[in-house]
Amino acid sequence: MKHPTPRRLAAAMASMGMAAGVLLGGLAVEAIAAEAPAAAPDIAPLPELKPGKEAMIELGKYLFFDTRLSGDWGVSCASCHDPAKGWGDGAPLSKGYPSTEYFRNSPTLFNTAHKKTFLWDGRLAGNDMGTLVRDMITEAHTMNADGRIVQERMKQVPEYVALWEKAFGAGKDPYGPSTFNVVGEFVKTLNSQNAPIDKYLKGDESALSAEAKEGLALFRGKAGCVACHNGPILSDGKRHRTGVPEHPDVLGNPLRTITLLRHYATSGMPNYMNARTDVGFYAISKDPADMGRFATPSLRELKHTAPYMHNGVFATLPAVVDFYDKGGGQGGALKPLNLSDAEKASLVAFLESLSGDPPSVQAPKIPDFKLREFGKN
Repeated sequence: MKHPTPRRLAAAMASMGMAAGVLLGGLAVEAIAAEAPAAAPDIAPLPELKPGKEAMIELGKYLFFDTRLSGDWGVSCASCHDPAKGWGDGAPLSKGYPSTEYFRNSPTLFNTAHKKTFLWDGRLAGNDMGTLVRDMITEAHTMNADGRIVQERMKQVPEYVALWEKAFGAGKDPYGPSTFNVVGEFVKTLNSQNAPIDKYLKGDESALSAEAKEGLALFRGKAGCVACHNGPILSDGKRHRTGVPEHPDVLGNPLRTITLLRHYATSGMPNYMNARTDVGFYAISKDPADMGRFATPSLRELKHTAPYMHNGVFATLPAVVDFYDKGGGQGGALKPLNLSDAEKASLVAFLESLSGDPPSVQAPKIPDFKLREFGKN
């Protein structure tokens, strides 16, 4: 005779009015819980964030728009993350630092505070915004600055010195590493507002059109999008291989190719000079299983953040849906969806419902340098 499983034993006890938790003890209860199937992934409303320190956010806003955070004063954070362009730059591939061209799309900063990983290859943890900002300011391909020089520049701006003391305390001077944190505090405030999907998930049935509701059913069901696009920002934070075709300008423009190969070289990727495509996370991990893997992007604010994918190769949402419907691209791990034209249209309608009102942010007037009193440098 087979011994009953903990689940069957608990059910039998329940049928006799017994308290299974008492009779079985903690160990058996844990075993029962372990047998329970994991909940299927689903989307969720955007949670409220704990407000950051107002003085740090105010200082971070100034620095976000200040070109003096870049090596030659040629670019600011806002150059590639423009509020008027969905907090990206609106181009398929980013310009990068002056005299260079970059090989990936400039990602939106919407809802960055909720991300599990940063950057298209997911190489930075989402709980360390300061490191993300540091990399963007100091990386030669983006802003090419030295944090020690940046802090000396800020010391020559009386308004920044005053804001710094307001944020960090009297007598505290601008300090390079903390610069990265204050910019990060500002970026954390750039979150979705009034998206129809959030209203719907909170009980307002009228927030989505009938077509968008059909798209949501497809998203969760036949199309299977929710397997990777789930949670509050509709991203699992993991890396996947979908076979997105390479943007032709990555190899067609020598400046982009040089930047691509330099990224591989500084990452320690083996045989990098033989690479002729964006290999994704493989450049970081050196594990062949990561070849062509990129982080799952958030699907929020898609109305404002075209073009799409890590290289901006798709200009419209219908083009993205067509790509997935066909089973992705060469070398990907996807299967065809066989959606009808009507189903594709419904899916696009749902994706559009994920966009709300962009944060209204006006670039501040950047204060000028002033001479410092001798001996107080």
